[in-house]
Amino acid sequence: MGRLAPLSEEPINAEDDNTNSKGRGQTWRNWIKTHFSLVFNKKSDLKILLSVLGCPLFPVLLHPKQPLNEVSSSAQYIIQHFAAATGCRKLEGTVKNIFATGKVTMAMVDDLGSAGSAAGATGVSQKGCFVMWQMVPNNWLIELVVGSHKVVAGSDGSVAWRHTPWLGAHAAKGGVRPLRRAFQGLDPMAISAVFSLAQYMGEKRISGIDCFVLKLSADQADLAERSDSTAEMIKHVVFGYFSQRSGLLVHLEDSYLTRIQSPGAHPTYWETTMSTRIDDYRTVEGVMVSHAGQSSVIITRFGDNLKPPGPAITRMEETWTIDDLAFNVPGLSIDCFIPPTDVQKDFPEEDLVWGSPSD
Repeated sequence: MGRLAPLSEEPINAEDDNTNSKGRGQTWRNWIKTHFSLVFNKKSDLKILLSVLGCPLFPVLLHPKQPLNEVSSSAQYIIQHFAAATGCRKLEGTVKNIFATGKVTMAMVDDLGSAGSAAGATGVSQKGCFVMWQMVPNNWLIELVVGSHKVVAGSDGSVAWRHTPWLGAHAAKGGVRPLRRAFQGLDPMAISAVFSLAQYMGEKRISGIDCFVLKLSADQADLAERSDSTAEMIKHVVFGYFSQRSGLLVHLEDSYLTRIQSPGAHPTYWETTMSTRIDDYRTVEGVMVSHAGQSSVIITRFGDNLKPPGPAITRMEETWTIDDLAFNVPGLSIDCFIPPTDVQKDFPEEDLVWGSPSD
């Protein structure tokens, strides 16, 4: 049985529907060969949307919880304010799991103006829904159904994976990272834990709100684990914007840059920026949790070998709402997060965790 290709957060080759039995190196070569045409191929819109917006991972690993009663940095002061605003302090040490259901609407924008605003009509909207389970701290599972496709992703604390109808089950490269959706205002405890170690970047007004800005970056060791001989992950950073007035997280933005170079070819670079507005905080069991928001993604391809008119840019958007959210749902056990059998059989556990592609 062939080895599984690693999970990539970039768009997936539309012609790879039946290639999940091929080697990881072959999948990467196919991805490099067709990546550009896939992004702008309207027939592949749904797969692109699900690959990029469906279940992206957070840029950094979830660090151990820091005491909220000790202020030793500007970031921890801001997080104290956030914890007080959300009321998540009262749940410290008591939350065992989180359950959420919601709806999504995804679409691609046909053209992007030079100033970054949509110059053409938005593509056909794809509607869907999702259900998410999370067991504190590193076990999670999400099922997302949009249009005719269902994507499932999860983590058992040792390996993160994703299953798509067109590529089957794939292990993530690098250390086990949390699901980005949980940081879109759904899990105040995790937000407090990870951003308490962030770098304070100053103040910025965004969407009419004066915010404090905190920055987190993937470290070089993790970037190296997420790279291979063909694709090098150069950076992955995330900025959290916390309202100076309310203390709540109102905006999340992350960006990653990848250098792609196949043998004998010029290098090209792919930069993906995802920006999320986080709205509609409501009280759930005494804790303020976001119930709506909008994400936009800009993918830019550039390099010395590209022909005029220069860098190629595409954009996609998602709006989302939360229908139901609950803490400490009875019956949820560690067995609910066991990876698919084919992921377990095709890789030794250490290969799944480190995700280094073969040649």
